[in-house]
Amino acid sequence: MTSALPPSAPPPAAEPPGAPPPPSSWPAPPPSGPTPRGQLRRSRDDRVIGGVAGGLAEYTGIDALLWRVGAIALTVVAGSGVVVYALLWLLMPSAPAGPPGVAVEKPPRAPRSPVPGVTLAVLLIVLGVVTLVDQLTDADLGPRGYLGSALLVVGIGLVVGAVTGVGRGAKTGLVTLGVLLTAALALASTVQLPSGDVGDRTYRPLTADAVQPRYEIGLGDLTVDLRDVDLSGLSAPIEIMIESGVGDVDVLVPASADVEVSVDNGIGEAEVFGQDRSSGGTFPGTGRAAWTGDEDPEFVLTIESGLGDVEVSRG
Repeated sequence: MTSALPPSAPPPAAEPPGAPPPPSSWPAPPPSGPTPRGQLRRSRDDRVIGGVAGGLAEYTGIDALLWRVGAIALTVVAGSGVVVYALLWLLMPSAPAGPPGVAVEKPPRAPRSPVPGVTLAVLLIVLGVVTLVDQLTDADLGPRGYLGSALLVVGIGLVVGAVTGVGRGAKTGLVTLGVLLTAALALASTVQLPSGDVGDRTYRPLTADAVQPRYEIGLGDLTVDLRDVDLSGLSAPIEIMIESGVGDVDVLVPASADVEVSVDNGIGEAEVFGQDRSSGGTFPGTGRAAWTGDEDPEFVLTIESGLGDVEVSRG
């Protein structure tokens, strides 16, 4: 006769959904601290020039395009963007290369962004409008007007590309174009761009009537020799405007003439009657002529030079 087995224990009742887990005898692990931030390094993957903006983007989480736009803005407004970028390039070490022999799997490439093409189209339209305004109105925009308008359009395109983040190729070309326009605008703001004749020119009028009110040269050295001009019958000062783009300017006046000089020199030295006078001044003549030292200048010279030395001397 066999004995019956004892009844088995009933299975545990299923817990209702959403019920909290049973308490554990072990204490909960402490919360993990913030993930340590890596070292600031120049990027090897996201780079246009030296990888500075890409490195800042990886370190801060801010899009690299915004860093590039900020560098261009600093260059235009304060002229310090290039200096700041160069310092960061020197101070930031380059990111280490991947281990040799290990193939790095690249993510699939996104479709190309339409932002650069649209930006260039808008740029051409804006330049056409600026040209019409410059030709059909009295507005004298000059090179800075054209370059500034172009740089504004490129800047807007960079911002749109950074905000939308649509596709690839929305930054490298526009950033390069923005850098070139920035350099050209800085040059145009400092140096008077060439306009007028090209090649060395020498003018030597013999009478007051033969003196031209304006002497202009685009590229080359300009010499205006006034030593033979007869000053005895002058009823008013001889006013002369001299404009030079790139090249030296040399003006010679009679020793007896009182001369008023105004010099606006972009890049180069200005020497007026043996003195380093970049702003000019009034200089009495020498000798015993009736017009010498009478406080009424015989010549009023206004000299504007973009790139080159300016010298005013006596015969």
